[in-house]
Parts: sequence; structure tokens; C-alpha cells
Amino acid sequence: MRLLMVFLTGALFSAGLMISGMINPAKVIGFLDVFGDWDPSLAFVMAFAVLVYAIGLRFVLKRPKPLFEASFSLPKGSVIDRKLVGGAILFGIGWGLVGLCPGPAIAALGAAPGQAAIFVVAMLAGMLATRMLQRS
Repeated sequence: MRLLMVFLTGALFSAGLMISGMINPAKVIGFLDVFGDWDPSLAFVMAFAVLVYAIGLRFVLKRPKPLFEASFSLPKGSVIDRKLVGGAILFGIGWGLVGLCPGPAIAALGAAPGQAAIFVVAMLAGMLATRMLQRS
């Protein structure tokens, strides 16, 4: 049952990304180009997502535990260090250059697999390189 819920949640998230246009790199770059030909439509998507999350989180955290897990996996760290800031900067630069971030890239594999596949392979290589550097 847990795997079915993971699949359904991922499918719902992917559908939302596709319907909102988040898997379209040109739309995302248009949203990020605030000093050029700015497309504010994704701001509404973001605002609605934050609203749904803020309301839903209040109800979810009132439960003693998730429906299909033994406990909640919430972030424990609150330290803003060089690794966090550096990762955020790299993420932002990559998102601005390519118009994809990890979730939409994986969702885009079904719609435009060519460009998304290149991004996903590069993303996985970056994740592997980061793990190797952290171990050394």
C-alpha cells in the first residue's frame, strides 16, 4: 500500500507540474526573467502551492504519525552554512540557465524526454560527484 501511495503522490505532483507549465523550460525562464519579458503566470502557481501547503501542513502535523510511515521525516537542522548557501546558489544558477529543476525534469521525461533526459543524467552525475567529494 505504501508504494501505491508513493506512486499516486508522485503522479499527482507530476500532473500538477505539467498542468502548470513547470516542465516547459521556456515558461520557467520567462518567469525568472523579471527584468526582461517577464511571464508572471507561474507566480500564481507558486502562491497557490504555498497556500495549499500552509493549510495542509497544519492538518497533517496534528496527526500522531503519517498514514503509511512510522514517523514524520521533518528537517531538524536550522543552520545556514556555506554548503546550504552554495547549493542554493548552484541550484538557482542551473534553474535560471536551463529552466528545469529536479522535479519538473523528471516529470518532463514523459513529455519531452530528449532535453529532460540530458538534464536528469547531468543531475544524477552531479549528485554522485557530490557524494564522492563528501566522502573524501
